[in-house]
Order: sequence, then structure tokens, then C-alpha cells
Amino acid sequence: MTSSTRSKTSVPTPTSKRVRPRRDFEAMTQRRLRAGTMFQKGSSQADVARELGVSRETASQWHATWREHGVDGLRGAQRAGRLPRLSDEQLAKVERALAKGPTANGYPSELWTLARVATVIEKVTGVSYSTTQTWSILRTRLGWSRQRPARRALEADQDAIAAWAKDRWPVVKKTPDGAGRGSSSKTSRASRSSPR
Repeated sequence: MTSSTRSKTSVPTPTSKRVRPRRDFEAMTQRRLRAGTMFQKGSSQADVARELGVSRETASQWHATWREHGVDGLRGAQRAGRLPRLSDEQLAKVERALAKGPTANGYPSELWTLARVATVIEKVTGVSYSTTQTWSILRTRLGWSRQRPARRALEADQDAIAAWAKDRWPVVKKTPDGAGRGSSSKTSRASRSSPR
């Protein structure tokens, strides 16, 4: 590898992080508007690509937009990424449905799963989401967190448990000779199992 090649190659060091820089939407908009002005003055797509440092494909897309919508069409959406498929109004409807609980939504138990939530979202809005996307919506847009239900046996008889705790537990809890705590060590004098 020559020194000129080495200087062009970006090798991350242990202390450096490869972080994608945030996009400057205002600068991007200004560049597109400048392209529109250049198109109005008769510049070719190749000239625009060269002057503004963009690919020919990008210049071609800008030219098509400029032809169809004019310079204002090049202003852009002022945001990155896809638009969310659920509007705020739809999300409010989903949240109201979820607040009613799983049994009110036709499920046999009071336990929300991601699959159940995804089904409710689809029933309410007609928009289908995977469980991963559903978790993202719950966490980021609704502010929900993961909860674990308390584990209790469905067939537990609470009255029988209370009666056992009141009547039987004190008997079980007592030490065999009633003399207080003992030691299980055979070398300890306090041990009931040591030779005296």
C-alpha cells in the first residue's frame, strides 16, 4: 500500500467512532434550489452535477422534479426517513382501544402481547405491523414499557392459602425443642446434634 493510498483509506482507530454526521436539511434545500436556478438559466444536468458535486442520477431526478413542479418542487420535505404509517389521530384511537384492556378487545386473559397489540392496531386502523414494529410504536410513540405479570397459579384458592398461613405456618415455623435458634454444626456446642 503506498502512502497516497494509505492517506485516502479511512481506518477507524480504537478511540475514534464512525458516526454518520447529521444531515443539514437547510443546506440540502439550498443546493437543490441552486440546481433549479441553474436549470432555469439553461445549464445541463451534467453541468449541475459537476458544479454542485452530486451524482448524475441525482441531477437527473432534480431536473425531472424541476420540469414537473418548478423550483418550489425542489424545496423538499424537510425531514429524513419515511413518514409514519399511523397518524396521530389513528394512534390516539389505538391507545384508547389498548387502555380498555385485552379482555375488552376479545382476548381471554388480561395480558398484552406484541402479537395482540399488533392485531388491535390492525383492527382499529387497517394498518398491519410486525411485532418488532409494534414494539417500536409502543416504546417510542406511546411511551409504554415492558411489564412482566406476577406469576400466580390460576387455580390458587386464596382463602385456603390465608387459612394455612394463619393456622399451620406458625407450627411449621417453630423449632423442634422450642429453645430458639440452633446450629446444624456438629462441632458447635449449641448444636442439637453434637455429642454433649
